[in-house]
Amino acid sequence: MMGRLVKLVVYILCLGFIGLVGYSYVGPFFGVDFSAPQKEIRQPVVLNAD
Repeated sequence: MMGRLVKLVVYILCLGFIGLVGYSYVGPFFGVDFSAPQKEIRQPVVLNAD
C-alpha cells in the first residue's frame, strides 16, 4: 500500500514539473510576460579615500 502511495506522489510530482516547464515555454504565446520590470536607478556614491 505504501509503495503505491509513493509511486502516486512521484507521478504527480513529475507531471507537475512537466506542466510547469511546458507553461514556461508556451506562456508567452498566450500573453503571459515573465520578464522582470526594468527601471534605471541612479544613486550617488561617496568614497572616503585619502
